[in-house]
Parts: sequence; C-alpha cells; structure tokens
Amino acid sequence: MESQPIRTDEEFMQLALAEAEKAAVAGETPIGAVVIVNNRVVASGHNMRETWQDPTAHAEVIVLREAAARMGRWRLPDATLYVTMEPCLMCAGALVLARVGRLVYGCRDQRAGALGSVYDVVRDGRLNHVYRITPGVLEAECRSVVQGFFENLRKA
Repeated sequence: MESQPIRTDEEFMQLALAEAEKAAVAGETPIGAVVIVNNRVVASGHNMRETWQDPTAHAEVIVLREAAARMGRWRLPDATLYVTMEPCLMCAGALVLARVGRLVYGCRDQRAGALGSVYDVVRDGRLNHVYRITPGVLEAECRSVVQGFFENLRKA
C-alpha cells in the first residue's frame, strides 16, 4: 500500500522540527528548515554556525542554497520554506532575494525576528518581492525545542 503524501503545513513543520532536533544534538541552536516544491521536499537542514564557524550558516540560508542547486535556478517562486523560528534580517532578506513564494514559521523571535517581531522586512514596501507568510504553525512545539535547548545550556 502506497503512503499518502504530506499535504499540511503541520506535517511539513514536523520535518523542520526533526531538523531542529538534529541541530540540538550537534550543539547548534535548534532551528530547522525544509523547502517544499510541488508537495515534495527539495531541501532540508538546520543551523550549522558553530560546526562550520560560519555566521551565515542559518537553517534558512542552507536550505535555500541546497534548493537552488537541486532545482538548477536561484529564483524559487514555487517554493514554500518551513522554518521553526521567525527568520532574522539576513534570512528574511535571503527569502526576498530567492523570490520564495511562501514562508511558514513556527514561533516568533522576540530578539531578532524580521517578520514583525523586531523588524518587518516583507511589509516594508520598498523591496522588489513580497512573499506570503503563515506564522504560528506548531508554535508551542517550536518554542519548546528552543527554550529547552537554552535551559539545558544554562544548567550545564
């Protein structure tokens, strides 16, 4: 019997959460992301800043690079990027530059979020591309992963 394809935002966010868990195990801030095109995962990844010693190695940037390479194009208007936390300025800008069609994120980032929490890049009005945003998908689960990671760091 063939399994049913994933079709809901919650199911795709579960994949991003699995990536966030991988990041936590590796000692990285647990942010995970996946890029979906035509209901298929074309890229998945998580933060790698500590491992790679690269300030740009955020989950969103990593999966955008992977998706562009796999698709053979840098413009991704048919892509939806799922990420467990609201993107920062760099990542929100990278999504604009990649012409992503839609972003779905889990929890807000009150310290550096660039889609309404601290800044509001997409709604600025001066950029050449705007993507649709769906916030708060599996918000509690996404927040719990990040909070648990930092609680464990403080205990250590």
